[in-house]
Amino acid sequence: MKSPLGHGVFYLILGVFFVYFAVNSVNENGWGFFAYLFVAFATYDIGAGLRLIGLHFKIKKHMKDKK
Repeated sequence: MKSPLGHGVFYLILGVFFVYFAVNSVNENGWGFFAYLFVAFATYDIGAGLRLIGLHFKIKKHMKDKK
């Protein structure tokens, strides 16, 4: 998993898990410390995943234009 695409997909999956944990935490305990923590982690992971997937397609396009 050396490509940005693999890492991006991994981060997106991690972000989905943190969204699930955040929703579950809010439903059980309300907006506590851990709910905010899960939301922060999910935001970071989804953002990083989208950036890495975008980077993959930019690199792919750049390599195609070079040929």
